[in-house]
Amino acid sequence: MTQAVATYEQYEADFRKLQEARSAEPDWLTELRSAAFARFQELGFPVARKGNEPWKYTDVRPLAAETFPYETAAAASVDAAQLFPFDDGMARVAFVNGRFSQELSTPSPDGLTVMPLTQALEEHGEDVRRHLAQHATYADEAFTALNTAFLADGAFVLAEGAVEMPLHIVYVTTERVATHPRTLIVARPTSELSVVESYVSATGGAHFTNAVTEVVLKDGAQVTHRQLLLENHETYHMANTRVHQSRDSAYRSLVYEAGGGLVRNELMVLLDAEGAEADLKGLYVSAGKQHVDNNINIDHAKPHGYSRLYYKGILDEQSRAVFGGTVMVRPGADKTDAHQEDKNLILSHEAEVDSKPALEIYADDVKAGHGATAGAIADEALFYMQSRGIDPERAMLFLVRGFVSEILDSVTIEPLREWLEESTTQALPRFRDKR
Repeated sequence: MTQAVATYEQYEADFRKLQEARSAEPDWLTELRSAAFARFQELGFPVARKGNEPWKYTDVRPLAAETFPYETAAAASVDAAQLFPFDDGMARVAFVNGRFSQELSTPSPDGLTVMPLTQALEEHGEDVRRHLAQHATYADEAFTALNTAFLADGAFVLAEGAVEMPLHIVYVTTERVATHPRTLIVARPTSELSVVESYVSATGGAHFTNAVTEVVLKDGAQVTHRQLLLENHETYHMANTRVHQSRDSAYRSLVYEAGGGLVRNELMVLLDAEGAEADLKGLYVSAGKQHVDNNINIDHAKPHGYSRLYYKGILDEQSRAVFGGTVMVRPGADKTDAHQEDKNLILSHEAEVDSKPALEIYADDVKAGHGATAGAIADEALFYMQSRGIDPERAMLFLVRGFVSEILDSVTIEPLREWLEESTTQALPRFRDKR
């Protein structure tokens, strides 16, 4: 174990209770859960300062030192219209404090099967067993191991054909607890699906969200996946998303981060067949003492793959951001076309960003590139707008909105795009309540 922390005893006690409570589940799941917890005990939280390069810029010792109970009382009532007003016209599956909420969920449209994992084990057991924990493996990932050990409720999504209505998967936390949301999305051949996956705090106060999402795209499938991290600034949020793409599939991602106190988002996309395409966009907005870490990996395993990775960040006050982007082109993955870029707008002298794009190319006849920039708003642009009668604060607001539009304009669901545009400026104290 990397470090013996007293709070590990809490996880062990909660794990034993969970195992006893779920004695009727399939043997393979019980064995998976036990193996994952054993691996978590071996790994421990990634708190070592040496030999721990992936976590070099993100210190999780404050999380490791805290205790968050897993068991919760009955969930308090949640006002959906207030917490996520952008999902009118979407189907919704909701979880409160890690447990399925029938009250907040709505029927799924034609072509889409949506249910809690507990129900899917009975009705779609073969699909669940074939894909669950097969893409987000826990051998070297402590947080994934912990999530897998606490597999209980979560969302199972199966798309067949073209699904016109977007699906909103929402995880709400109302109290000081540890939750381990697990999402499994399977897109059948030639299916089309749009998913919004949200994490929301209903109240203030610290809690620990440890989320794992697996997305499987069969031949010709198209998935548009938007992940929204909207929790309060005392939250610890660890997220791990793994995507597996088959021939001629297309995965489009938007990660939006305006919440959380200590955030680590890992996204790995495996283009495992010819003709697969991945378009990954992200926008992170931080203020106060927020810490947001994005670790994005695109793995081109087969020829004729196409990928674009484009993230932007806005940092204010004493916040800090980390961006690590790696594009790998394996031997034989010829005719790959890949590019990644990270741009940051820094609004405070105390804010800091560490950006590390990287390429690993082991094939011939490849087109690839990367770039990273960080800077303040240009004085010339502010002067130009002020010379036309716009006050300095409003001029800066307009320039910030212009900076984020390149990312948010990709959101084709109009109520969601408008809400994200407004949320972006409201997340920065200097612009709060200004129009």
